[in-house]
Amino acid sequence: MKAEQLTLFFISPDNTVVEAMQKIDRNARGILFVVNEQQKLLGVITDGDIRRWLIRTGELKAAVAKVMNINPQSITRKEQGQAKEFMMSQKITALPILTTKGIISDILFSDAENVTEKTPEGLLKDVPIVIMAGGKGTRLYPYTKILPKPLIPIGDIPIMERIIGKFLDYGVHNFYATVNYRKNMIKSYFSELNTSYRICYVEEDKPLGTAGSLQLIEDKFDKPFIVTNCDILIHADYEDIYRYHRESGNELTIVTALKNIVVPYGVIHSSENGAVESMEEKPCLSYFVNTGMYVLNPELKEQIPKDTFFHMTDIADELLKQNRKVGMYPISEDSFLDMGEFEEMHRMEEKLNLKSE
Repeated sequence: MKAEQLTLFFISPDNTVVEAMQKIDRNARGILFVVNEQQKLLGVITDGDIRRWLIRTGELKAAVAKVMNINPQSITRKEQGQAKEFMMSQKITALPILTTKGIISDILFSDAENVTEKTPEGLLKDVPIVIMAGGKGTRLYPYTKILPKPLIPIGDIPIMERIIGKFLDYGVHNFYATVNYRKNMIKSYFSELNTSYRICYVEEDKPLGTAGSLQLIEDKFDKPFIVTNCDILIHADYEDIYRYHRESGNELTIVTALKNIVVPYGVIHSSENGAVESMEEKPCLSYFVNTGMYVLNPELKEQIPKDTFFHMTDIADELLKQNRKVGMYPISEDSFLDMGEFEEMHRMEEKLNLKSE
């Protein structure tokens, strides 16, 4: 690996968690090696380490040194011939090669499938998946004057079909779709596909919000279920999201994504009487935003008011008022793709390498 490529996987212990998330997004390998100025290995930090840290503390500005694993696996140049066997035995996908002074000279990568045999537990096999597909998609007008939002293509495949495809990878075969606007077009499209999955349509007579239509589902759920908007794609481990929800004791888990916003001006920090304390040029503000994917305990479905316009955020507000447990599962900025606006829809196409289609 060339020196300039290696730097994509290096980070200083003084960098922040936010900066680590951004760099992991850029290298698309889910890992960074923490090094000093001489590129001597100090530790390792993965997207999983960051996620666990954020769930536990919520500190985005913490230094990488607080989060990193200080005992990373590595090999020397002399041991490079045994690298593949070592990676298999340790079940790791990235392995730094060190000089005698502990400096990283190269990094070996192996696909997870080649490191350990996958034994899917089928955690989501019987989990109900509800796709909210009833909205008009006014932000995408005039596209949605012709097509309902769930059928707008990303590349040559409608967004709703892509969402279903992500769940199929986890063994899911039963879906619910709440529909309203141009519902017959949606039903007709999927009825013409030769699919291995089943969609149960829940038809709204009037708009009921992102949660109100859940009351129309006649089936009783006996386990936590997943609700997702029909205009997003989440690149994450869906089983891990579901497992976290069950183990955390949350009644509602919101999948959140990091969002970095650069203020395009110099910001003035002032005190009393208009005194300027400091100036900050184009600061970057970091927040977690609601992606539109949720995991809910089954009893919440029965607590949604009938025939009432009600949003998922209303459920969260009610739970918080009652001091009931609402949690978040954080993902990186690039792991959340939203086609709700034209600019974001184009970003989704680029992320999925569909520009040439």
